Amino acid sequence: GKTLFITGASRGIGKAIALRLAQAGAQVGICARGEEALQATANELRRIGVDVYAHACDVGSAEALDGFLAAAKQALTRGDMLVNNASAFGFTDDEAGWRASLDVDLMAAVRASQKVVPWMIADGGGVILHISSISGLEAGSPPAYAAAKAALISHSKTLAISLAPHGIRVNTVAPGSIEFSDGIWDTVKHENRPFYDTVLGTIPWGRMGTPEEVADVVVFLASARAAWITGVCLAVDGGQHKGNL
Repeated sequence: GKTLFITGASRGIGKAIALRLAQAGAQVGICARGEEALQATANELRRIGVDVYAHACDVGSAEALDGFLAAAKQALTRGDMLVNNASAFGFTDDEAGWRASLDVDLMAAVRASQKVVPWMIADGGGVILHISSISGLEAGSPPAYAAAKAALISHSKTLAISLAPHGIRVNTVAPGSIEFSDGIWDTVKHENRPFYDTVLGTIPWGRMGTPEEVADVVVFLASARAAWITGVCLAVDGGQHKGNL
């Protein structure tokens, strides 16, 4: 009976989250840059039997993101949950890499949150979830990507404190290395097997995670069973992140 808005939902983690929450009964508004993959995901969601709004856009554009959220709200009438999942995967340490990471990974989440918070306040509460990464918790990842993911964790904590009086919970999920068909790690496995095996060796479970394992955690955090959890960054990584915090 709730309504979910999720960015970057045509494949991988975003698609798995949309499907899991739809299976739990949520109406779903999804966006991504690729029209064909987005519509394929929308059709999967509709087969579950929920209302779906799908809109192709680049969330790095403030105007495009605002347009998606406004149209999704109008089509689905509510805005109970927001999952900021989109990533530009800005792995280069140059102007382009930093700009992509800041515009898509960070500022899209900030802007989307600012857009939906008034709706959630008017409806008496809601849930916001940022999809970060364990790259935001420790050194060693591409600097622009890691910095944006770390900023998401900080932003989530600040929002959680300020929005608690309004009944809005804000949390962050930090996946480790997640593998799926045609995803980054699937590509690395076929094009740079030594690097893939090196990363695999850092995961105590001896395998990479799946989008569905991340999605199951998101469903829990979005649900009433997580009613007393806010301001938390939860790693979903099979022990890949080794820090105490």
